[in-house]
Amino acid sequence: MTGVSRSMSFFKTILFLLVVIAIFSPSDLLAQETRSVSDRLIRTLSLQDYNTRIVLMGTCLLGISGGVVGTFMLLRKRSLVGDVVGHASLPGIGIAYLVMESIEPGSGKSLPGLLTGAFVSGLCGALCTLAIKHYTRIKDDAALAIVLSIFFGVGVALFTIVQRMSTGNAAGLHQFVFGKTSSLLANDVKLFAGLAVLVILVTVFLFKEMTILSFDQEFAHAQGWPVLLLDSLLMGLIVLVTVIGLQSVGLLLVVALPVIPAAAARFWTDSLRTMSWISAAIGGVSAIAGVILSATFPLLSTGPMIVLSGSLLFTISMLFGTQRGVITRLRRLRISRIRHGRLDLLRACYEHLEQNLPEGMMLHSDQMTDRMLTLNSLLSRRTWKPARVQSLLNRAIRDDLLIRQGEAGYQLTAEGATKAVRAARNHRMWELFLIRYAEIAPSHVDRDADMIEHVLSPEVLEELETALGQQYPHLRVPDSPHAI
Repeated sequence: MTGVSRSMSFFKTILFLLVVIAIFSPSDLLAQETRSVSDRLIRTLSLQDYNTRIVLMGTCLLGISGGVVGTFMLLRKRSLVGDVVGHASLPGIGIAYLVMESIEPGSGKSLPGLLTGAFVSGLCGALCTLAIKHYTRIKDDAALAIVLSIFFGVGVALFTIVQRMSTGNAAGLHQFVFGKTSSLLANDVKLFAGLAVLVILVTVFLFKEMTILSFDQEFAHAQGWPVLLLDSLLMGLIVLVTVIGLQSVGLLLVVALPVIPAAAARFWTDSLRTMSWISAAIGGVSAIAGVILSATFPLLSTGPMIVLSGSLLFTISMLFGTQRGVITRLRRLRISRIRHGRLDLLRACYEHLEQNLPEGMMLHSDQMTDRMLTLNSLLSRRTWKPARVQSLLNRAIRDDLLIRQGEAGYQLTAEGATKAVRAARNHRMWELFLIRYAEIAPSHVDRDADMIEHVLSPEVLEELETALGQQYPHLRVPDSPHAI
């Protein structure tokens, strides 16, 4: 028993120590890590680190320029051109390195020379894509895939040659593939800033011309605009933005810089100018957020963080955008369905009350408020489910279009009667027009008229009356051209 007791005491002691370690040590480590993260975040936001200031300025200008150019890329349906340019720039980087090393050993990693090679090669890739599309029957997607694959394969082969050179190796060049923003120097940022400002200025100066080119190329050509020159200039701007982004996010992710901000901005507005401003703002904010996250959490690379920040803003825009957001569109669709259902219900009320009148009498709105309606009488006029009709009735009561009389009866209010007459009038006017001019059979015209009667304006109704050759008095409902 003594041995068993000692064993139990030993296990209890071990268990107690494990509990103490589990309770205090992780929380202490977590507290230390939290303090470390907060300290780094404060240092980043206060721009205390020189490298952070350099990287933040360069990437912010890159995001803004990418957002501005991306607007026209999106409208011209050339969003994937950036991906082709990014991959097509790889051979230019390799060739530039080989040329600079052959001229002066040790100078192969000069950033201006590498970017120049990337620009020339990327521009060649973009032009090859356009040439394949215009002079052959190959579609856009196939042309993009062909150019991307060929140029990228050549670039990988050149990198293999660079790796085996006796004067140097490709160490550091892989940053153009995956991106490494933290390696940017002050001179690099000055170069990027100058190129980004050039892109923004050219886009702003030629904003009208780019707008015409994006929306109606044939009209621009007919007006005498240099369409080919403008298209080539836009392609050059795309290449320039892509080349600038290689050092920051790499050629694998560089396509996201112009595409995501422009696509996100499209959910907020229908104005191109406003869209450009929003796209530039989203691009700049994405770059700033990516740099802050990377500086706060050193294990996170800056390039992917910039892309993920832009993706988050895109998701928010897609859901809550005021023009094309998912939630906004669902809300508009719900409002439209409610409005259409209300008008259909009021028309059904008119048709039911009209059928109960003696032959030759005309139903006026002031005669409708004294007549009784029931759920079953409305169901006999429509192929509706009882639950839907009851829901429409309840909503019409809340909107003061109907009042309840008894347990199963309803009566139209003065406002409801007026709107019921107007709904029936719009529907029948459009039916008469379709029968006379579209030669639709009277037995089928009812369903066709349902599709457009809800959007007829007073001006359109006047045109319909003129086309039908008959002027109807205000709130006069024509006779139905078919059996109800």
